[in-house]
Amino acid sequence: MRTFAYERPVSLADAVALLDSHGPSTRLLAGGTDLIIRLRDGSARPGMVIDVKRIPELCPEIRERDGVLTIGATTVMADLAANGLVRRHFEALAEAASVVGSVQIRNRATIAGNICNASPAADTAPPLLVYGAVVVAAGPHGSRRIPISEFFVRSGLTSLEPNELVVAIELPVPASLTGAVHLRRTRRRGHDLASVTLCCSVNEAGVTRLAYGSVGPKPVLEQDETHVLANPSAPDDAKQVVLERMFAEASPSKRSMRASPEYRMAMLRLLGSRAMRTAIERLAEKRGAQA
Repeated sequence: MRTFAYERPVSLADAVALLDSHGPSTRLLAGGTDLIIRLRDGSARPGMVIDVKRIPELCPEIRERDGVLTIGATTVMADLAANGLVRRHFEALAEAASVVGSVQIRNRATIAGNICNASPAADTAPPLLVYGAVVVAAGPHGSRRIPISEFFVRSGLTSLEPNELVVAIELPVPASLTGAVHLRRTRRRGHDLASVTLCCSVNEAGVTRLAYGSVGPKPVLEQDETHVLANPSAPDDAKQVVLERMFAEASPSKRSMRASPEYRMAMLRLLGSRAMRTAIERLAEKRGAQA
């Protein structure tokens, strides 16, 4: 491990000033589940590490106000998976958080770190896309809100500027009943990166939103407003045509050691069909509970 400067600011303004003055040579430390490994193996060689855990504006808090659920940047996966508000309104996000790494990892890994790594296999990315999340970022010129659909650029790169950091994630609470599910395929049980990760939601209007990752340079969001996928009586071949169109952006890497492109595409189709059925069933259960 190479030497580096270490700062532990206690305000957002100080953290932004450090980022602005040191630029791309800095790395942020929150959970550290990725950064510590990269520091040890030498793949990350920052000039400065900025520990953000003491910054109040990034506190691990989950709150609902005016129809928006706000998740603080340093909220860890274990808390996200267990939170009542998340489980009630964003069940697929709770499911995704519950399978990130191991128990130990989930008690350290943060929601902001999971998306800022910009891994195509990030488990929380598909549900955040499906739920229309907004990333709140802060920089020298103030704060801005970035739709999650514009946040991911490619593997390892986001639309954040070098002198910006994530403060929170905002999720609009669904205005109508919605059934959703998160599914993933790994080489083995336990803490393994997914060969395919996928989220599907169906609302009362019959709109299906589907996002998938680990099959290209960034996670992809698609939407079906034809009502074909959400219609339980629609023939399977008609649904398959729509799913194939939604999976057109998938481009699995041939260099991956985890799975071949052919296997990933086969699993993407399988998980897509399975997730669609589960989302429809969950929506029906919610309708029944309200009847």
